[in-house]
Amino acid sequence: MKKTIIILVLSVFTNLAFAQGIAHEQNIVIGKIDSLQSKILGEQRNIWVHVPDQNPNSIYSSQRYPVVYLLDGDGHFSSVVGMIQQLSTGGNNLCPKMIVVGILNTDRTRDLTPTHVNVDPPYMDSLSSKTSGGGENFIAFIEKELMPHIDAKYPTVPYKMLIGHSFGGLAVMQTFIHHHDLFNSYICIDPSMWWDKQKLLKQAQKALAERKFEGKSLYLGIANTLEEGMDIKKVEKDTSNDSKHIRSILALQATFEKNKQNGLRYRGKYYPDDSHGSVPLITEYDALRFFFDFFPLKLSSEDYTNPTIALADKYKSHFAQLSKKMGYTIKPDEAEINFIGYEILKQKHYKKAESLFKLNVDNYPESFNVYDSYADYFIAINDKTNAIIQLKKALVIKENAESRKKLTTLETTKK
Repeated sequence: MKKTIIILVLSVFTNLAFAQGIAHEQNIVIGKIDSLQSKILGEQRNIWVHVPDQNPNSIYSSQRYPVVYLLDGDGHFSSVVGMIQQLSTGGNNLCPKMIVVGILNTDRTRDLTPTHVNVDPPYMDSLSSKTSGGGENFIAFIEKELMPHIDAKYPTVPYKMLIGHSFGGLAVMQTFIHHHDLFNSYICIDPSMWWDKQKLLKQAQKALAERKFEGKSLYLGIANTLEEGMDIKKVEKDTSNDSKHIRSILALQATFEKNKQNGLRYRGKYYPDDSHGSVPLITEYDALRFFFDFFPLKLSSEDYTNPTIALADKYKSHFAQLSKKMGYTIKPDEAEINFIGYEILKQKHYKKAESLFKLNVDNYPESFNVYDSYADYFIAINDKTNAIIQLKKALVIKENAESRKKLTTLETTKK
């Protein structure tokens, strides 16, 4: 019985996620194409947006979500969306469900580099460097145009993450160093810190030593771009252009590790088995697990089956801590609490079931479902008076056949 209820709790959300995923005329849809006209950049900008599935016919309250802003969006959108879905749904609660905004490129070198250079060997020539140095304008576009657009159009909460790889990683570092309050967390993947004679690297070294970064998190992923015959120890002493990329990132890593007094929540990792091209996936996974290591609510079978354990109180305490860490109010999912309440009601652990239904009433007072479910508890203990009160509350919010049928039956039999 103990194992059975845990399996039921996990499997119900897997089934819900699957059902929602196939509801779009048999197409698998992970996002939509959106766009906005940027006055700052003087052009139309396309974005890809993923919003966690919200069934418009659902009886449960709609949710709001943190936002991930993803540079080089067309290259990483599907993998990041899939990863977040895997970690946040189907019985997993390893990270929050999140909106993903993939920013597509028009002039990648212009937008993702902090300074203009005419040529920067060995990786850049004069032609590819021609429009470089538009990073500050691009960040202004994100802050003043893209973020307001997303907040106005989609169900967001005030938690934001920025992810970038290579030049995108360089843009992540530029944002972190010069606009660190713009995002709560940053994933910086094999960044091009060699750019412009390591100018941004030097700025980062100064900022990390002198400034405070409390409340911010950053994860740095480092690929194996070593030349044959070279290793991590040897490369630190190398001076050739061929090793400039990894040497610059290792210098950044050392700076982060050295300046633990600045309050930044930081982790960096070297991935010896991953190249510059393969490292984004594993870095993003490890970063999400690092950022949200506090997120899971760990429950045992006893929490579900022992009538003396105050499960609702555990949910309240855990989500109060989540809210504090994330910086906005987070509530237990209405559907999850509803399902567990009914499972415990089946066990005839009435007080424990009632506490869960009441938790939903407290958290979602504008949902007709929470009152209908609370009425089922009163029906189960044969308290018709309070069941009628709850059903009337449900019907005031939304007229629905199920609640009306229960109410009619109770009023008829009570006479």
